[in-house]
Amino acid sequence: MTQTTGFPLELLKQPASERLAHFENYTAGHPRLQEVAEILMRTIAEPAGASFIFVYGPSGIGKTTLRLRAEKKLTELALPKLESDRAHVPVIGIEAIAPESRYFNWKEYYTRALIALEEPLIDHKFDYGVRGISRNNFGKINVESKVVAPALRRALENALIHRHPDVFFVDEAQHFGKVASGYKLQDQLDCLKSLANMTGILHCLLGTYELLTFRNLSGQLSRRSVDIHFRRYCADNREDVEAFKSVLLTFSQKMPLAEAPDLVSHWEYFYERTLGCVGILKNWLTRALKDALAEGANTVTIKHLEQRAWSIAQCKGMLVEIKEGENKLLETKAHRNELREALGLKEEPDQNSDMSTLAQPDIAKSPSQKAGKRKPKRDTIGINQNAG
Repeated sequence: MTQTTGFPLELLKQPASERLAHFENYTAGHPRLQEVAEILMRTIAEPAGASFIFVYGPSGIGKTTLRLRAEKKLTELALPKLESDRAHVPVIGIEAIAPESRYFNWKEYYTRALIALEEPLIDHKFDYGVRGISRNNFGKINVESKVVAPALRRALENALIHRHPDVFFVDEAQHFGKVASGYKLQDQLDCLKSLANMTGILHCLLGTYELLTFRNLSGQLSRRSVDIHFRRYCADNREDVEAFKSVLLTFSQKMPLAEAPDLVSHWEYFYERTLGCVGILKNWLTRALKDALAEGANTVTIKHLEQRAWSIAQCKGMLVEIKEGENKLLETKAHRNELREALGLKEEPDQNSDMSTLAQPDIAKSPSQKAGKRKPKRDTIGINQNAG
């Protein structure tokens, strides 16, 4: 078998666990990810007075992959500075944990942030000056249960000022909004804003479209924030379709199998069950690959995929959430005229630019409903017709 791209051929002789790990650890640098990553890195380099960056999109679009890529790049760029400033941490990244009750656990959040700041192997250690925060015999930070949230907050402020990271990433940031009322939501926002102001550290919140609630909660925050929309691929956009097919081809070549599966020919089926989200696609293919390897199959078949696909009900439910988020971001000429009227300006003349061209594509119909297109059916994806 000729292999020009994909994976080392000797990997086929390795155990199934290693072959699966190889694919699982691979991330495709597809156009949408690269586009958003470039915007994010430019904004971090020059926030222009912003305290917050909001990165939002569908669940499963690849926001965590985006964050990890940015963290790696920022660390590489900071290497020369680290030679002279051993206390500096280029970037900190944590995940906001969903609360068990209707109140966000700030104590847990501060503790996780402090631990994350200590992850790099830095010779120069920092005394937080808070009773109950110490180091164990291995030099790792230890936070006693008796330490209250305000004390942890002060310790985090001191640590951020001392370590001065370029950006503080918070993944799954929509969990900040899991509170009992709108009043409490404003409190959450004020707490984050205060932390950013006191430390002067740029915060980047990544999450689902639920983050849009924060986006317009405060005029002051809107003025001091930058929005980045991490969009899914759209089936009614030719460039998006070609990009999605390219992702499928890349994933098929990266699967350590004797015969690469033909995923591209069934792109509509993959789009239907992923809604154009590459993160969902990657997770689905990983589970299907695990089943194929467990069976000793030469390739991944449609049977493997169907067993691991999202159900139609799940896809419909997810699509409703995505559409609601996308619709909130639409900017039409009517919206612009409403703003102009509120400002005392005349209505935009018809011959002038229509702001609807800036709106994101709107997908109202399923890609599987196109006339003349073959619907996916149970057959083998790959060369080996007997696999699976």
